[in-house]
Amino acid sequence: MRGDSGSVERWHGGVGLRGRRQQDLHDRARQLARRQFGNRVFVRGVVEVSNHCREDCAYCGMRRSHRGLNRFRADPDALADLLLEHWPEFVTDLNIQSGEDPVALREVVLPLIRRLRRETALGISVCLGTLDAPAYRALREAGASLYIMKFETAGPDRYQRFRAPGTFEERLDHIRALAASGWRVSSGFIAGLPGETGADLNAAIDLAAQLPLDGCSVSPFIPGNESALSGAPAGDLEDTLNVMALLRLRRPEWVIPAVSALNILSPRDGYLRGLGTGANLVTVNLTPGASRADYLLYRRDRVIMTSERIRAALTSAGLEPSPISLAAHYAGTPREVSRAAAGTAATEPVTVG
Repeated sequence: MRGDSGSVERWHGGVGLRGRRQQDLHDRARQLARRQFGNRVFVRGVVEVSNHCREDCAYCGMRRSHRGLNRFRADPDALADLLLEHWPEFVTDLNIQSGEDPVALREVVLPLIRRLRRETALGISVCLGTLDAPAYRALREAGASLYIMKFETAGPDRYQRFRAPGTFEERLDHIRALAASGWRVSSGFIAGLPGETGADLNAAIDLAAQLPLDGCSVSPFIPGNESALSGAPAGDLEDTLNVMALLRLRRPEWVIPAVSALNILSPRDGYLRGLGTGANLVTVNLTPGASRADYLLYRRDRVIMTSERIRAALTSAGLEPSPISLAAHYAGTPREVSRAAAGTAATEPVTVG
């Protein structure tokens, strides 16, 4: 399904809109999402299994050159036990995330996926960086079906400036190859990196819309205290929300998440406003508490979206959790994922950690 007819012309300059026209943009995006998905949003959990990383991205606190970071890799059996015991009943999918760490892939991620696939009906996605074809194949064979690979910023010069993994074209080639080999692929980019303009963000929107994607995230730039860009200003909340809305207009059928960093910029209502732009995916953080502070995507005092916070946000937005997993949605075979299917017996959601 293609986007809103005439949206490019109607919302010219949309990244910088404010006031009434900005609200109209958000309303239109939300209407498109509701038309496509009703008032249901997908609910996934995320578990961060390793902060080891062989890359050196300037915007990330887990970069290779950060020598003072306490590095960790999860124990797959202990982590699986914890997840299965405390799985929130309204969560249908799990996203397994780590730095670009081949050791974690082999020793943590693959064993974890295999066990979850044996014991649950959860949809499984992974966000593990740029790997090789045998690694992608092993992940598919283990039971993952969605790969998240962000291109971070549009254009080879900016990509190189921020020391993102490999080259810009290599990153796009991996996204295309994943999709061609049968993966469902989601991508994403950062809004508000130093020196970024509205034209740069429009280019990122255009690029995302041209790639073979099933979804895309927009994360505001957060200058982590332990990143190489610690002194730079944060991204703009309003610009980020506008970009989310413009993505929805371009691709009404996409899965677009509300990201926790929205609440760093506006603790009172950032996440809620993200849902107001038509975001249709929320994420409960299930990383054990002892590891969370060292997973430095943003900064140590990042907002942790617990199951209670997610439920409250959905209620405030007039939304409800989808009983259909992302994996089933993409496969075209809707199937409700109950707590029993997830292999747990608890009757109330429990926050891990």
